[in-house]
Amino acid sequence: MSTAVRYDGFGGIDVLRVEEVERPVPAAGQVLVRVKAAGINPSEAAIRRGAVADIFPSTFPSGQGSDLAGVIKEIGPRAGGFRPGDEVIGFSNERASQAELVLV
Repeated sequence: MSTAVRYDGFGGIDVLRVEEVERPVPAAGQVLVRVKAAGINPSEAAIRRGAVADIFPSTFPSGQGSDLAGVIKEIGPRAGGFRPGDEVIGFSNERASQAELVLV
C-alpha cells in the first residue's frame, strides 16, 4: 500500500484527504518514483474546483498535482537510462504527483 492525496468531488482544499491506495507497479517505459517534493499551481487548483471542467474533465476519485521531485524506486521494462536510486524531477499527466509513490 501507499498514500496519496485524493478527492471525490469538486471544491476547495476542504475536499482533499490523504488515503491508502494500491502500490503502483511500473509498466513498460515507466518508472516508480518515491516523491520527496510535489507542487501545486493555480491551474491545478482550478481543476480541483471544477472551474475548467469543460477543458479538463475529472473522474473521481481524483488525485492532485503534476510536478514532482524524488528518487526512482523501481523501473519497468524498457525504461532505459534510469536506475533505482536516481534522483529525478518530473511531471505526471495523471494528476497524481501529491502521493508517496508515483508512476511517470
